[in-house]
Amino acid sequence: MNQLQNVQPIRSLEKIDDMKWALKRFCSERDYMYFLIGINCGLRGGDLVQLKQSQCKRKKFVVKEGKTKKPRNINLSSIYYEVQDYIKNNPNEWMFPSRKGNSHITRVQAYRQMKKAADMAGVEGMGTHTLRKTFGYWYYKQTRDIAKLQMLFNHSNPETTLIYIGITEEELDQSLENFRL
Repeated sequence: MNQLQNVQPIRSLEKIDDMKWALKRFCSERDYMYFLIGINCGLRGGDLVQLKQSQCKRKKFVVKEGKTKKPRNINLSSIYYEVQDYIKNNPNEWMFPSRKGNSHITRVQAYRQMKKAADMAGVEGMGTHTLRKTFGYWYYKQTRDIAKLQMLFNHSNPETTLIYIGITEEELDQSLENFRL
């Protein structure tokens, strides 16, 4: 089994809070914001690291995804004020500036920081797609709208999306346990 298949969403709100705590305590505000924005918008890591503060000053904006080259609507309304506080306290062109040079952090550096916090928080299965999968998992749990999530992720079919976000056979079985007509 390759690493991508082992990467899981964070399925516990408590573990999400543990990650937030670990990122603030053992990493940095930048890394915390990377996590917060990542789990609330579902962008791929390569697109996330390239966000600029000028984009995030708005509640809604469009980015061109690196992998698909398609436009993607980003909505930060639910975390807007936290994002604005971060921008106010960290004036920089990039949302996630590197400490080396004038660019943004790399995907690899972002992963290292997420992995460090995950180890501290006891979160298993952390990978480069964990934040995106966590967004998808919780979006689906809250809305049950696989069609919209499929569109957000630019997946070709709903099955791909369900597999990607880790909706397993066990969870499908649990959903049928109390189903009755």
